[in-house]
Amino acid sequence: MRYGERPGGSRVGMSVLRKLSMIYLLCALPFSAAIVLDRNPPLNQASRKVVAAVLDSLRDKVVRPAVQIAHAGVAHIVAAVSVPEKPAPAARPVSTALAPKPAPIVIPAPRPLTAPEPTLAAPSAPPATVPDLRIADEYGPAPRTVKVTPPPKLALAPPLRPTIVPPPAAPSAAASSLAPAELARVTMRLRDSLTREMLDNFGLFLYVSKADVGPWSQRLYVFRKDAGGNLAMLYNWPASTGREKDEIAPNGTHQPSLTPEGYYQIDPKRMYRNHFSGQWREPMPYAMFFNWENQGLETGLAIHGATGLELKQLGTRASAGCIRIAPENAALLFKLIKDQYKGLAPRFAYDRRTATMSNQGVMMHDAAGNLQMADGYKVLVFVENFGGENVVAALF
Repeated sequence: MRYGERPGGSRVGMSVLRKLSMIYLLCALPFSAAIVLDRNPPLNQASRKVVAAVLDSLRDKVVRPAVQIAHAGVAHIVAAVSVPEKPAPAARPVSTALAPKPAPIVIPAPRPLTAPEPTLAAPSAPPATVPDLRIADEYGPAPRTVKVTPPPKLALAPPLRPTIVPPPAAPSAAASSLAPAELARVTMRLRDSLTREMLDNFGLFLYVSKADVGPWSQRLYVFRKDAGGNLAMLYNWPASTGREKDEIAPNGTHQPSLTPEGYYQIDPKRMYRNHFSGQWREPMPYAMFFNWENQGLETGLAIHGATGLELKQLGTRASAGCIRIAPENAALLFKLIKDQYKGLAPRFAYDRRTATMSNQGVMMHDAAGNLQMADGYKVLVFVENFGGENVVAALF
């Protein structure tokens, strides 16, 4: 042994080193486990399930029994140390021998009720001075006069002249429609937007202006093609297109409330008198869905009737992407399409790489250049963001 060396010093140093090593390994173990679990998601999920199962087992087999035993012990101790309550002393019987008898209560008989004699005053004014009531006749401007004569011997105050306010008139179709010159511009706009194949192979055309401003904005125009190929406007209705925003739908998914521009057909397999949107949680009466597939998904764009507060929003951008119209107009259009325009219609081109159907008016042809037709409805919908602005006025 050298000078200054403590006996067993090397052993003590080794034992301390081992303890420090064990402490280091124990501290590094959680970090190593966290790194392994982070890089292996399946193992991370499985470990979470194992930990949850162990915690549930401890809760059911250890914690709950211990809590019950503790509650029972506390109740036993409280029962042992509690002092029983003393019974309340019995009430002494009251002797009624010396108690004076109460005096009887005498209720006087009610006096008979007599109605006062009515006093009739002399009329304060002759009957000729009583004003007449004039009731407006809804079928003509001339009023009818109704004479009101007061009963004799009664003093009547002069009656007030009633003011009859007619109910507000419903807006007529003429008041909400455009001038004939403006309607002619709409017709020319639609015709210039159609190709020869479109005009020859469809019979009913729906033109929708999704513009936010302008005389044509937020309206749906219905045109019928006659035997000579001319377009005649049948209806001109206020509408509501998409709000043009990125929103969170009521079902929790991220959805754009957009009405895309383009040419569309009506899907013959998706026309419903009563439909409910599970995505936006709203009814869609007389729903006429577009036959348009976008990136492999069958879109939910449709023309349908408005309900509830949506009726007051017609004429503005207020929908989640569909085209809303009044419910009576939707029912009329629904019946018109199903009854008169069912038949062969051209198929729009389909891009297999993007799984998207064309909405730019490109149609599908065979090797010989002939249009490929399919059963459906001979109805073409054209949506554009043009409000009919006056080009001449816009220059100034």
